[in-house]
Amino acid sequence: MIDNIVMKNRLASWLLILVCLTFSTPCNADVTTFVGANTTPSNRLTRGLALGISLLILGFEFELSDTIEDKKVGAPSLRTGMFNVLLQTPSEIAGMQFYGTVGGGLYRESLGSIQETHAGINTGGGVKISLTGPIRIRVDYRLFTLAGNPIHTRSQRIYAGLNVAF
Repeated sequence: MIDNIVMKNRLASWLLILVCLTFSTPCNADVTTFVGANTTPSNRLTRGLALGISLLILGFEFELSDTIEDKKVGAPSLRTGMFNVLLQTPSEIAGMQFYGTVGGGLYRESLGSIQETHAGINTGGGVKISLTGPIRIRVDYRLFTLAGNPIHTRSQRIYAGLNVAF
């Protein structure tokens, strides 16, 4: 019993220290415009915009993306609006900042007259590579899991984009 109390107090202490360190650092914000490919069920152009804020190792972002439809191969369009949490390296390593992400939001998938709008989640990761000053290249992979009755319940996306920190 006493061991459980001590362990809970230690865990609470470490969490408090982590929160204090995270929120006692200055915030950084960034914007990313990107192009890439949605690979489910075939490669199609996807493009989008992400706005983020970072606190040491924790970040938050809102992302909009749009994948075009390809009727020839039966590949639907996919529009997403996702809120994501990022866990990232606290500083750059050889000019690169690595991150993992998880989030959720809404999507709309359509192919011809078939359309589904529902909730979805995504997981993924990537890297922001410094070029000069606040300008970086961002490379990202996401796996979307779509609820409801979409044509494809899982969708994969890879992109590269221009990221500007401010």
